[in-house]
Amino acid sequence: MELKLTAKDYKSHVKPTWCPGCGDFGLNKAIQVALADLQVPPHNVAIISGIGCSSNLPHFNKTYGFHSIHGRALAVATGVHLGNHEIVTLVAGGDGDGYGIGGNHFVHSCIRNMNITYMVMNNSIYGLTTGQASPTTLEGTVTKSTPPGYEVHEHPLNPISLALTAGATFVARGFSGEGAHLTELIKKAIQHKGSAFIDVLSPCVTWQKQATYEFYRERVYKLEDEGHDPSDFMAAFQKSLELERVPIGLFYQTQRPTYVDHEPALKKGPLAHQKGGLKTNDPILKEFF
Repeated sequence: MELKLTAKDYKSHVKPTWCPGCGDFGLNKAIQVALADLQVPPHNVAIISGIGCSSNLPHFNKTYGFHSIHGRALAVATGVHLGNHEIVTLVAGGDGDGYGIGGNHFVHSCIRNMNITYMVMNNSIYGLTTGQASPTTLEGTVTKSTPPGYEVHEHPLNPISLALTAGATFVARGFSGEGAHLTELIKKAIQHKGSAFIDVLSPCVTWQKQATYEFYRERVYKLEDEGHDPSDFMAAFQKSLELERVPIGLFYQTQRPTYVDHEPALKKGPLAHQKGGLKTNDPILKEFF
């Protein structure tokens, strides 16, 4: 009799080190439930992260994992995916890691349309370094990186709009306070063939006093409840610009050939399964092998 995987089968022996109440717990649980629902064996999953509170996530899961450097999670994940594109490649990070230091990689990952699922725990603050302003910190917020008595004057980055214009083929937003809804988004993202991006509203209960659970619960609504068509790019972009109300759900999904589909070296299958070495009759090249 075949054993059915459960969410517990993805938990590692390492206990999460996040502050009690942190929104990142919600995403971690949703990932485990999503993988169990899809019955993806743990050894067929790789979770890549950068640096930050959120980026500790690979340690808490019994899958392959790589805790990389600040802002470079997507670059590392690209290498992992090209090495073996048959495994499920997940990327976890925070708003500072992904939209600030790693903003360039975020844009180009969308452009390349790699079959990677990128989940950003967006708490609108640098949590690990104790409360500095991040690219998504709301205008008017007082933080440790603003002068005493002054607030953030920059307009916050809009990750949904950016992902759409950069060419991501699956763009969604979830809320860690809506676990079941977030789980379904992750399942759809994993099943999608192409660059899948989920901006996860994940409140920091220690350093972020404005973008709280209460703040989002008063504002979030589900796109599907209002009949949004995720195949309509212009409608998705318009929804991404909403500020007073905060839409969650699938903004946009389309299909186009992935990077792997275009790469001749991968026509024979994953590089990890191909025989190495170089066949050549060139005497000069033979000197190096």
